[in-house]
Amino acid sequence: MADFPLAGRRVWVAGHRGMVGQALVRRLGKSSEVLTVDRKALDLRRQSDVEDWIQENKPEAVFIAAAVVGGILANDSRPAEFIYDNLAIEANIIHAAAKLGVAKLMFLGSSCVYPKHCPQPMKEEHLLTGPLEPTNEWYAVAKIAGIKLAQAFRRQHAKDFISVIPTGLYGPGDTFDPAVSHVIPALIRKIEAAKTSGGPVEIWGTGSPRREFLYVDDCADALVFLMERYAEERIINIGQGEEVSIAELARRIAAIAGYKGDFKFLTDRPDGMPLKSIEGSRLEAMGWKPRTPLDQGLKNTIEAFRAGHRRDEY
Repeated sequence: MADFPLAGRRVWVAGHRGMVGQALVRRLGKSSEVLTVDRKALDLRRQSDVEDWIQENKPEAVFIAAAVVGGILANDSRPAEFIYDNLAIEANIIHAAAKLGVAKLMFLGSSCVYPKHCPQPMKEEHLLTGPLEPTNEWYAVAKIAGIKLAQAFRRQHAKDFISVIPTGLYGPGDTFDPAVSHVIPALIRKIEAAKTSGGPVEIWGTGSPRREFLYVDDCADALVFLMERYAEERIINIGQGEEVSIAELARRIAAIAGYKGDFKFLTDRPDGMPLKSIEGSRLEAMGWKPRTPLDQGLKNTIEAFRAGHRRDEY
């Protein structure tokens, strides 16, 4: 295994206001010198500004958790933004990190990089083996480009840049805006509102697709684990190991939140991929496992929503 301890190092968490970024800051805060910069002070889409910031702050390690993200509706209505902004952010950071001597960099991919009809669970070698899911292909193409860019700098310039693929994430700090949110925060917001309005809660699709979810603080722990120990060109998955249908997920959120009303499935709206599950045996073989059961994670996320812990775009 690679040996790159983060304790005592200057570590830039790019995207520290996002859900994953917040969790990384929590995870690193007691042992590393965490560097962050607000989007008002640094536009990550401007290459010269990114280079200047890295030159001035001299991070030894970089986590690229910055991205423009969202669910099916956001991807469908803002395709240019999803592909351009994400390409610009990742390209600028990776290029600047290589140019200015950052010792190690981790690029966060997404499970949507795998083909729509990918064998399940999805393995690392399935990347680029088939067409993407059309409802999020703009974001997926940008993420694939980031993976390949990190691999290219590793191959051509011997940079210790790695890429990871987390499964679907949720937790405190997520965005609960129904126009851009993923399924768990969207359901939480709708169910909390329906407790007052009386429902029913509308859900896109049939409710039959199955998804795997990983609590964001478990993900942050895995990211640090891999940054310290992993040093290969090949991507590596971060999975949780269990799937749940959207319908069952809604029922579990309702039970925890105290909603006793009905659900209405909008079957004329897209389901997305029928099944998404990450094969995480390589990481498990290294000695890492998630610790937060789904019901506990959902409870924590509902409490965070009620307390007003929301998320900026990056």
